[in-house]
Amino acid sequence: MSLVTVIRVHIGRHERGLLFRRGDFVRALEPGSHWIAGAFDRLEIQTFDTGRALFSHPVADYLMAEEPELVDKMFHLVQLKEDQVGLRHEDGDLVEIIPPGARRLYWKGFKAMTVEVREIADPEVPLEWTRRFMHQALRVHKVSGLEGVQLVEVPEHAVGVLTIDGRVERLLQPGVHGFWKFGRSVNVEIVELRLVMLEISGQEILTRDKVALRINLSATWRYADVLDAHRHLVRPADHLYRELQFALRSAVATRRLDELLESREVLDRLVAETVQRRMEPIGLHVESVGIRDIILPGEMKVILAQVVEAEKVAEANVIRRREETAATRSLQNTARLMEGNSTMLRLKEMETLERISERIDRITVVGGLDQVLDGLVRIRQR
Repeated sequence: MSLVTVIRVHIGRHERGLLFRRGDFVRALEPGSHWIAGAFDRLEIQTFDTGRALFSHPVADYLMAEEPELVDKMFHLVQLKEDQVGLRHEDGDLVEIIPPGARRLYWKGFKAMTVEVREIADPEVPLEWTRRFMHQALRVHKVSGLEGVQLVEVPEHAVGVLTIDGRVERLLQPGVHGFWKFGRSVNVEIVELRLVMLEISGQEILTRDKVALRINLSATWRYADVLDAHRHLVRPADHLYRELQFALRSAVATRRLDELLESREVLDRLVAETVQRRMEPIGLHVESVGIRDIILPGEMKVILAQVVEAEKVAEANVIRRREETAATRSLQNTARLMEGNSTMLRLKEMETLERISERIDRITVVGGLDQVLDGLVRIRQR
C-alpha cells in the first residue's frame, strides 16, 4: 500500500515545473508554491530554468500534439518547413539559427523572443545577413547554429570559385559572401588572379648522351579562364607542375650535354611552348619559363674543366703561333728595307746597342765606338 502524502513545491520566478505521475505528464507548474497530494513514490516533479530557452524533453512532442493551450501559454512554438530556417532573437540580439524542418519549444521567460523565418531555396544569404553573420562569428559567444552558414571573404586581386554539391556554379567577386549549407554541400576556393611563381627544383634527368643532370626551373603563370580551368581540373596548379616536369624531361632527354650548355635559351623556349600548347585549352596561361640552374655531377665537372683547359691551351698556342708568324714577317720586311741602305742599317745597329745597354750597368769601350759596332755586325753575320 502506497503512502499518500501532501508535499509543498516551490517554483522560482525564473523556473517552470512539470508534474509527472507514474511517468505520465499531469500538469505544468508556474512560479510560486504548490501543494501536491498523492503517493510520494509515484510523483515526480521536474524543474526547468527558463534562462535555457530550449525545452528539450521527451514530453515535448506530446505537448505539441495534445496540449496546444498549455504550449501557447508557456512556450514559443517553432515549426519550420524543409526549405526554411529560423533566426531566433532574444531582446533583439540574434542568438540561434534554427535548421530547416525543426519543431521546437522554447520557454517564455524574461527575455523577449522572436523568430524570423527565412526561405533558403536560394542558397545565397542576403548581403545584410552575411555581414551580420561575419560580425557574430568574431564574437566570443557565437550564434548557435552558425555552422550551417558558409561564410567567405574574397580578397582583392582574387575571385572565389563556388561549388555546390560538387558542381562548379560561378565566380565570386571580391567582398563577403554567405551561403546556406543546410541540405547541400558548399565550398568556395579562393583563386589568385595575379601572376603566380612556380618553382620546380632538383629534377634528375638523363641527357641523350646519358649524363645525369639536376635542373632547377622557374615559371610564372596566371589563370586565363578560372571557371574553365576548374571545370577541367581538380587542382590546376598541381596539373601545371606535372606538365612542366614532363616537358622539361622530354626536352632534356633528346639533347646532348653540349647542346644544353650552349643554348639554354632554346631549352627555355621549347619547354614554354610545349606547356603553353597544353595549358591554353584548359584556361591556364604560362607567362614565362626559365632554367635557373643546370647542376653537373662531380666527375663530369672535372672532365669539363679539363676540356675547357685544353681548349684554352689550344687557343693560346694558336695565338702564339700567329704572333710569331707576324713577328717573322715584320723582320723580313725590315731586312728588305735595310738591304742596300747603310744609313737605316746604322740606325738599327744603334737601336740594338741601346736595348743592350739598358740591361747592363757599365760598358767599357776599347778602340772606339766604331769597333764595337763593327764587332756587333760581325756577330750578327755569323
